[in-house]
Amino acid sequence: MEIGTINTRSESARSLMQLYDLRREQKLRDARAWVVRSFNPGSVEDFMSIMQDEDYTYVRMVFGYWDIEASFVVFGAIEREMFTAVSGEMLATYCKVEFMIDELREKINQPSLLVNVQKVVEEWPGAQDRMAHLREYLRGIYLS
Repeated sequence: MEIGTINTRSESARSLMQLYDLRREQKLRDARAWVVRSFNPGSVEDFMSIMQDEDYTYVRMVFGYWDIEASFVVFGAIEREMFTAVSGEMLATYCKVEFMIDELREKINQPSLLVNVQKVVEEWPGAQDRMAHLREYLRGIYLS
C-alpha cells in the first residue's frame, strides 16, 4: 500500500470508531466541553492571556486531538468524506481561531499549529459557511 492510500472503507470506519472511543475518555470530554462552551478568544491577545491560565491545558489537549485526527485524513489513513460526515465538532473548535490562525502561529511561534485541521477544512465542502453559523451559535452559548 502506498502512503496516502486507504486499504478499505471498513478500515477507515474502524479507525474512526477507535478515535471516537478516545473522545469518550473523561479528561478529553471535559476538555472538549470547556473549549466548545468557554473558549472564545476574540483576538491573539485574548488567546495569549488564556495561555497563562490553567485551562490552557484543555486547549492544547483538544487542539492536539483534532490535529492528529485531521492528519489521518491528510495522509490518507481515513477517508475524507467519511471523516467530515462525523467530525463537525472539529469545525466548532477550529472556527474559534480560524480568523486569526496565521497571526496566532507567528505570535506564539508555532507555525504548525492546527495545520492538518486547516488542510482538511480547506477541502471540506461548505465548511466556511458552517463555521460562520457555528461562530454565531457558540458566541450565544458563551454569552448566556
